[in-house]
Amino acid sequence: MNEVSQLLFLHLLLNLPMEEMWMVPIMGIAGFVIFGDQELTVACARDLLAKAPEYDYIITAEAKGIPLAHEMARQAGDAKYILARKGPKLYMRDIFSVTVNSITTAKEQKLYLDGADAALMKGKKILLVDDVISTGESLKALEALVEKAGGEICGRMAILAEGDAQERPDLIYLEKLPLFNPDGTIKE
Repeated sequence: MNEVSQLLFLHLLLNLPMEEMWMVPIMGIAGFVIFGDQELTVACARDLLAKAPEYDYIITAEAKGIPLAHEMARQAGDAKYILARKGPKLYMRDIFSVTVNSITTAKEQKLYLDGADAALMKGKKILLVDDVISTGESLKALEALVEKAGGEICGRMAILAEGDAQERPDLIYLEKLPLFNPDGTIKE
């Protein structure tokens, strides 16, 4: 499917490519990617920070949440944000890991956290950040990492909430992202 849906968002007209998902073949979701879009990333970070609870560290999962977490930390004057990696890196020590089944990946994945980052989170208020929340599986994996590290989750934020995530009272987001029928029309 190579169709595009348009969404007016933060005064920007976005053309979102439709992706037919392997997991839900009768439903389409719009592809939302902030990589390379500085104007959008800066605006989303600014608007999320205006709604953010008090926190000590931001954490996000690799990969699409990275530009958002980076920009939020930069705007807030944070010296560091924490990244849960999709694979262990040679520099990582005392690694924590959890399993995740995200709607945007075709197989089970793991998220890894460096022990040094885990030590920083112990007893601290941690803000979970991602680009889009759909099923919440990636968020659950981040929550499990933070809990293993002894951090206190103080908030969950995303640029867009899709599907059932729009009804979550614990999620702060900027806009709703509709679900789409296979023909590209908005699912009612």
